[in-house]
Amino acid sequence: MNRSLDTPWTLGGIELPNRLVLAPLAGIGNWFVRLQAKRYGAGLVVSEMVSSFGLKYGDERTHREFLRLHPDEHPMAVQLFGHDAAVMREAAAIVAEAGADIIDLNFGCPVRKVCKTGAGSALLDDPDQGVAIARAAVEGGGGLPVSVKIRSGNRPGERTGVELAQRLVHDAGVSAIGFHPRHASQQHKGRPDYALASELVERLPVPVMLSGGLSDEDATLAAFEASGADAVMLARGSLGNPWRFERLLGRRQTPPATEEVVEELLWVIGQAEDHLGVERAGRYLRKFYPWYADTLGLNKRERQDLVTAPTTDDARVALRSLSTPIAA
Repeated sequence: MNRSLDTPWTLGGIELPNRLVLAPLAGIGNWFVRLQAKRYGAGLVVSEMVSSFGLKYGDERTHREFLRLHPDEHPMAVQLFGHDAAVMREAAAIVAEAGADIIDLNFGCPVRKVCKTGAGSALLDDPDQGVAIARAAVEGGGGLPVSVKIRSGNRPGERTGVELAQRLVHDAGVSAIGFHPRHASQQHKGRPDYALASELVERLPVPVMLSGGLSDEDATLAAFEASGADAVMLARGSLGNPWRFERLLGRRQTPPATEEVVEELLWVIGQAEDHLGVERAGRYLRKFYPWYADTLGLNKRERQDLVTAPTTDDARVALRSLSTPIAA
């Protein structure tokens, strides 16, 4: 029997209105990206990775940019990464003080600069340290639920993530697991092992949020059904296409009109200028424009005008040429 994503559930005592989660997106998931996902229906949003060391040692940019929360994005989680339990305990306390509802830990990032410090997916090969770090986050969070994002293993055929997930729940007191059933060496390629995710769901007494391979609505619904997961985490599939949340929740059937997409990207541009300043926003948004160009279905010239826009004002000019005039 088909299950519905549009039903409430509970994570560590936090009531969530539906089973769609905006996944943590490194370098992307700032407050306005999270707020956008909330506007289109996401029941829970997770921040981009935040350095536990940056928080503990008072790095000004880490505190200013990565701990900026919007009152309308709750319930939300802040994702932390790091390799030191004592530092993680202090960082968790800072995140709780900042107003997060949930603390999420990254034990799945395969990027070398993260793993070489002993953080991210490197913790799959050091389960005792992983348990210690998760326990420290639980202790430092002052009662906030802690979730952990994890992969199946680092190398083909490994199940270290499944084994560690069980220890994180039973030995560290973690309230939920975000599971990406690909090994870290796959990065984001290849078919995820949803059967392995189903096995983990059966073994754990806490909710499991599924990640990986959820590139469109059909794939997301099929994976949700096959895995038995409590929720699904949309990542790259939602970039430039927040309407996917509405469609998965049954609140929308049609694709957005050109005017809707243009208006949404103009909103994103304005928020980025607020967050980063006009000059930095112009550079930062260059990774956003191709996603919206895909959603708009732009021809080669239109795409080039938008994607190569040197400033935010140039991007606005390119966008307004696509549709009837819309206020910024």
